[in-house]
Amino acid sequence: MNLIAPLITPETTLLDVSFTSKKKLFEHAADLFARAHGLKSTDIFTSLFERERLGSTALGCGIAIPHGRIKGLKDACGALYRLSTPLEFDAPDNQPVSLCFVLLVPKDANEQHLQILGELAQLFGDEAMRTKMLGTATVPELIALIGAWTT
Repeated sequence: MNLIAPLITPETTLLDVSFTSKKKLFEHAADLFARAHGLKSTDIFTSLFERERLGSTALGCGIAIPHGRIKGLKDACGALYRLSTPLEFDAPDNQPVSLCFVLLVPKDANEQHLQILGELAQLFGDEAMRTKMLGTATVPELIALIGAWTT
């Protein structure tokens, strides 16, 4: 079992959605997490937006991992977006983003935060895995694919 699989659910795994900007994506994620975890969407949006202002969370190769620390959140949680229209994210390779994993962690979860980010970087750094993730037909298949992945 990896650290990523428990973070996503069918409700937080979205296939072939489209946004006009990072801001719109962050707004959607904030509303999604607020409903799922009983948090304030404004707190989530602010955390994601402020982190992105420090520097792009795009890794290159069409991948981004926006993340934030949330006061009042009990456990780490995530949302995986596969975008139908790649989104400009100021990536180091200047490529737009097609796969975006939004990660939220409790305010003081330093070590856990770093471990999850490290695993996400490994997961998305695997070219064969990225190809499979982009080609998966359904949410259950994508969740199973991530669940079967090992570091």
